[in-house]
Amino acid sequence: MSRSPLIAAAILAAHVVIAQPAARPKFDEFEVASIKPAAVDATGRYIRMQTTHEFVAWNHALLTLVAAAYNLSPRAIAGGPRWVESEHFDIVAKAPNEIRPNLDEQMGMLRKLLADRFKLQFHREQREMSMYALTAAKGGPKLKPGTESADANPQGPPPLIFVVSQELVRLPGRNATMGELASVMQRSALDHPVVDRTGLNGRYDFDLEFAPDESLFGGTLGKGLEASGKPGLFAAMQEQLGLRLESTRGPVEVLVVDHAERPVSN
Repeated sequence: MSRSPLIAAAILAAHVVIAQPAARPKFDEFEVASIKPAAVDATGRYIRMQTTHEFVAWNHALLTLVAAAYNLSPRAIAGGPRWVESEHFDIVAKAPNEIRPNLDEQMGMLRKLLADRFKLQFHREQREMSMYALTAAKGGPKLKPGTESADANPQGPPPLIFVVSQELVRLPGRNATMGELASVMQRSALDHPVVDRTGLNGRYDFDLEFAPDESLFGGTLGKGLEASGKPGLFAAMQEQLGLRLESTRGPVEVLVVDHAERPVSN
């Protein structure tokens, strides 16, 4: 029996190259960044990628920039000069590479920018403080399993971002974890840290709608309960998502600012 077909097949197999997915580029720091004092009459604040390359932080104090960059509640940040909380800045920066950085990559570049331009130095310590525990409500959660694979999009799942107006706040969640929900609550809406105690480990799709009041978003939105007819945040969490935000106390890792300098405007 001739073995030539087997030999030919072996030779062919030896030359087959399996295509590997391209390595994701590194996002170590912004290529360029402009930091200027925010307008005195500026209202609202946000951090987002405006385009594939343009990163914008609008009307943020250094306190809230640090909260976003290190995934903390502003209440879990202490120390520093008074202007860290009172003075606001606008940042416009250019991200490197040809693809849009995901949220973790954006915040990594923001951390580098804060260290370079604000000369930010800090240490961490544990403190007992008020917090919210995110838990499942009686009857269980009302969440749908995420419809997209976490690996389907090289940029990662869509960011979990509040869509805000004076009368109504929406939070469209797509392929989001409960940890990410707790994170966006503590960084933006609530004035205390939020810990995930749901025990839910998956990714979920959901839509949350609620009316703002003076206790949310640093009191910047006023009260929309009467105008919108929507429930407040705590009621909406339970009615729409089957989740609760329970007030409690516990140990929290606090970031203590040891040094910060106003950036040179450019």
